[in-house]
Amino acid sequence: MKKTKLLTHKDFKRESMKRPGVRKAHAELELEFKILDALIRTRIKKKLTQRALAEQIGVAQSALARFESGKISPTILFVQKVASGLGLRLTVK
Repeated sequence: MKKTKLLTHKDFKRESMKRPGVRKAHAELELEFKILDALIRTRIKKKLTQRALAEQIGVAQSALARFESGKISPTILFVQKVASGLGLRLTVK
């Protein structure tokens, strides 16, 4: 029987980034990843659940969950609404 080697996330990412298609896709989505990461970290730091933040900004918890998981491509207005609910401002430099 063939043994399957398990990889850590770090090792998987390193191996995946060797593939040109993966590198290109990652580069294209890097800004989105950074925004999501910052918003999720802020929500957690403020000890807000998805449900509490969703109620505060007037959206369904499931919509916020889909946004945080990256399953949807949100509008700038939705991102702004989430940021505002967390006491943040979006700025472009």
